[in-house]
Amino acid sequence: MFDGMCNVCNYWVQLVIKRDPKGIFKFLSLQSDLACSLITNHNLNNKQLDSIILINKDQIYTESTAILHIINKLTGPIRFFVLFWIIPRKIRDRVYRFIAKNRYRFFGKKESCLIPSKEIQNRFIKTETESGEINE
Repeated sequence: MFDGMCNVCNYWVQLVIKRDPKGIFKFLSLQSDLACSLITNHNLNNKQLDSIILINKDQIYTESTAILHIINKLTGPIRFFVLFWIIPRKIRDRVYRFIAKNRYRFFGKKESCLIPSKEIQNRFIKTETESGEINE
């Protein structure tokens, strides 16, 4: 799940789609009713609402850990960033939270959520049935 209004978040989604040729990851905007339901069902608190949320089977990852789990499954030079695992999580998450808190100021904000093109519509979750397959 990602902030559908955030420019950097939308760029991240596009990058993941490009570097995920097997289509491992599916996406859901945090602003959607389904995301609100999933957040409630998984007992996530308000802190996670300002974060990317990765749900993989029964595991939930947020902040820098979610990013690193995603990067680990992608192809291409971006995989270099998995080396950030060596940085302690407290430090990684502090940097992540700083960027997340200032993301609209640094990168701007969209007036509405991303509307996927026909080529990538199947990568976005639209129904609760599909949510059982959520990876991001």
